[in-house]
Amino acid sequence: MMDKLKIDIVSDVVCPWCTIGYKRLEKAISELGIEDQVEIEWHPFELNPNMPKEGQNITEHITEKYGSTPEQQEESQQRMTAIGEEVGFTFDYFEDMRIVNTFKAHILLDYAKEFNKQTNLKMRLTTAFFSERKDVSDSDILKQALLDVGLNAEEGLARLDTEEARSATRNKQEYWKNLGVNSVPTIVFNKKSAVTGAQPVDTFKQVLSEFIAE
Repeated sequence: MMDKLKIDIVSDVVCPWCTIGYKRLEKAISELGIEDQVEIEWHPFELNPNMPKEGQNITEHITEKYGSTPEQQEESQQRMTAIGEEVGFTFDYFEDMRIVNTFKAHILLDYAKEFNKQTNLKMRLTTAFFSERKDVSDSDILKQALLDVGLNAEEGLARLDTEEARSATRNKQEYWKNLGVNSVPTIVFNKKSAVTGAQPVDTFKQVLSEFIAE
């Protein structure tokens, strides 16, 4: 039995490039026909750990954080939407869109890992946020996402209130930050080499091929 290629993906639920990066990686895996030779694990990274409960208008937020003008943002969102179409993902940016706190979502992704449903939940949450205009910090939305991927919603939501689960998520974030991860997505192959950002499919294919050949 060959050891599987372990792929660790450090990302946030509300990070568009994380979604694009994963969809390109998925395409590379599929084109190489190595689905059964890789194992993916998602790790938490909050882009906005201090985001208040009510969230913040996305245009205001990006202007404050990166200094981009509304015009630059609109251009960037149009580009993102077009790239999304290329990889089969719908980005639906809208005027009142809000960036929200993702800490709860990360706790639930940790829960989903126990049932081999991490990627299912990750994509469900990112689709809810970017394609369906849903607030992924809202407990009702999180509950529905758990149900949609076949997880026990009550059991999952109960984790949100336990200090053990909250600490575990905080510690995991610290672990990756201490390793020098400061931008997402960061995709690590067999804990040996990492690529950051949404690389082209061909780049992923090259990296995957090298590791599989080993």
